[in-house]
Amino acid sequence: MPEQVLIDHCSPTLAGLKTGSMFPVKVEPGQDIRDELRQLNRQLRDKGLCVVMLRRTDKDALVYIYRPDHLERDLGSPEARRILESKGYCCGSTGNCLVQLIRHMEEDAEFPHEVGLFLGYPPEDVRSFMEDSRRGVKCTGCWKAYGNEEEAEKTFSKFRKCTALYRRELSRGKSLAQLAVRTRNCGGRDYYNEKKGKNSYE
Repeated sequence: MPEQVLIDHCSPTLAGLKTGSMFPVKVEPGQDIRDELRQLNRQLRDKGLCVVMLRRTDKDALVYIYRPDHLERDLGSPEARRILESKGYCCGSTGNCLVQLIRHMEEDAEFPHEVGLFLGYPPEDVRSFMEDSRRGVKCTGCWKAYGNEEEAEKTFSKFRKCTALYRRELSRGKSLAQLAVRTRNCGGRDYYNEKKGKNSYE
């Protein structure tokens, strides 16, 4: 799986700034990408990252890369739980919620917009989008913000700068493993914080 694809779609997650990211992967009919995903998981697991396939068609696959510790925090908020329960989720564990999301991806006639909770979007914005995506939008970045416009704009800017930095460093020969940041207090080199002084995301 080309590293450029992950950098283009997932840099804030790789940097530990965002809970999760999704990206599409083109596949040939009959192609099995599970070996690629297993290899990617082996490469990133020590950085506190997991990779799963959310959905597969004959032409492409939708891949989700996320940080389980961040996801547990996000889905544990009362508002997130209310949204998920309203959609029929049994919120016993983050793993269970993820399994249910995959089922919704595969079986629902409409796209399950509660996926925003799995990507680290504010629950208030996810709920507002689900209720009426066109009403009350204050600004738009990687999601539509309906609540705290100032905070959302700061986050969008931070994510854009992060992606630009990671693209630049990839072009200079840095590997995906070097760019991915550890977020589970497991020690080792923290590329994001090393670079933050020279390339501030704030």
